[in-house]
Amino acid sequence: MREREQNAVNTKPLAYRLRESVQYRWSKGSPILILDYPLKAMILHRFWGPILEPLTGGSFVAFEQILSRLNHVDPQGAEIFLNGLVHKGFLEQEGFPTLSDYPFVSIIIPVRNRAEEITACLQSLDRLDYTPEKREVIVVDDASNDHTPEQVSAFQVQLIALKERRQASFCRNLAAQKATGEILAFLDSDCLADPLWLKELIPAFTDTSNGAVGGMVDSWSNEKGLDRYEKVKSSLNMGSWPRSSREEDHFFYLPSCNLLVRRTLFLRLGGFRQDMFVGEDVDFCWRLQDLGHQIEYRPVGRVYHKHRNTMRHFCTRRLDYGTSEPLLQRFHPKRVKQLTFSLPAILFWGSALVLIIAGWIPLLGLSGITLLADSLITLTKIRQRNIPIPFSSLLLAAFRGYLGFFYHCCAFVSRYYLFCAPLLFIVTPPGSALVLGAHVLTGIGEYFTKRPCLNLGLFLLYFTLEQLSYQLGVWWGCIKGLFFRPVNPRIVRRTSYREIG
Repeated sequence: MREREQNAVNTKPLAYRLRESVQYRWSKGSPILILDYPLKAMILHRFWGPILEPLTGGSFVAFEQILSRLNHVDPQGAEIFLNGLVHKGFLEQEGFPTLSDYPFVSIIIPVRNRAEEITACLQSLDRLDYTPEKREVIVVDDASNDHTPEQVSAFQVQLIALKERRQASFCRNLAAQKATGEILAFLDSDCLADPLWLKELIPAFTDTSNGAVGGMVDSWSNEKGLDRYEKVKSSLNMGSWPRSSREEDHFFYLPSCNLLVRRTLFLRLGGFRQDMFVGEDVDFCWRLQDLGHQIEYRPVGRVYHKHRNTMRHFCTRRLDYGTSEPLLQRFHPKRVKQLTFSLPAILFWGSALVLIIAGWIPLLGLSGITLLADSLITLTKIRQRNIPIPFSSLLLAAFRGYLGFFYHCCAFVSRYYLFCAPLLFIVTPPGSALVLGAHVLTGIGEYFTKRPCLNLGLFLLYFTLEQLSYQLGVWWGCIKGLFFRPVNPRIVRRTSYREIG
């Protein structure tokens, strides 16, 4: 922990730079940003040119230095603009801004029968780099039958002890009603907060459209293979790149173990659903977005999660997560799961499949013609908008798009239909092989994307157990409620596979 604290203290001021894979050009008096992968271009107003110019040198440029290039510019507006380019993948960011006045924060922790864990959690909060007069800690004990309440009482916190077990959502809601902070910071009892947890996340609320902000959830332990798998594949870990509901699809959410929310909004929404024992954080984030507010994830403000690293707990937890999906689909019928396709992608892979099965060589030409025609159509569109992208880049982007379509199809089969493989083997062995092949390809893709400290075989074992556990939970929830929308997505045709604009 001491090493982690030392790393957290060595902070830098807010700074930005252009990503290596981004080109900065001018066309007809307007600056243009072009991202190589995924291929994406953005035409900006010439006003932003002086801000972007110093970011092209390859080094991080302090935000204060960027502001000095423009007179009478709103610092908050400039920061929101640059953060938007970070979320879209054009810029990189390091450090965080400091505020002249930090808001009062209420830290809320539900706990049950975790005496050792809550002690370590509260000890980590004592080391927070945040003015003590600007924070309060509220612990709600959910009718523990061990010495958890006595351990909590040793700290300068507000303890609410329940006589009957009411689950975590009730505890969080109750604490929120008692809280006096402008910001509610939710933390789990099996987590440890980094000293800069609040200082790195609170500045995100200077963007008034943000209703909730989440930070990195890292794994505390790294000893067992399952620990190293959880470090990169835990559903609590939202990744190493900033994300916002402005750019993400409408299924984006933040986990409640590291979640900061404006108190007024939380109370207006009625808090977490108390009839949901898993997935309540997803439901809350979706309702918050439906109210017109944004949620933002920043890969800073770390908390370290002590997950249960036994195979039994690993599988049962994934199964529990799966059971929440049918409920969430019922509560949010407008969030329809979609599987999108484009005609060029279907033609490309259809001809490739027939080529493999029948060995008809002329179909190789059809795949090539499809790729070429799709790229030429895109070239015509970008030339009309004076975006300087070479044809070779469009060909590569189209092929990557086809690979992405193929991967997403495999991932859906792996996520929801892997359990069918042994059943299909009895009826149609080739069908079983297709399901297993889709699963293995998905697992290999995840392995090289996440880059865990595991060998491929062990990663695929954990990945298989996770997929099976989760989908059995989903199917159990679907059968129990006679509601099969989660495993039966809407098939949607996409008229243009890539968006450049």
